[in-house]
Amino acid sequence: MGAKVLERFPAGGPRGSWLAEEYAARRRAEGQPATVVMDLTTDAFLVVVPSGDED
Repeated sequence: MGAKVLERFPAGGPRGSWLAEEYAARRRAEGQPATVVMDLTTDAFLVVVPSGDED
């Protein structure tokens, strides 16, 4: 199963992952199963939800 990226936050930001975590919490409050993951290639925190695509 894949994932859809809702938003990206730079890892080098002054608050680190907090902005991503806060964004994900708001999406979860709206009923989306949002999760924060780290993309090492781009050095960013990604807020993702399952894409729903079945292989």
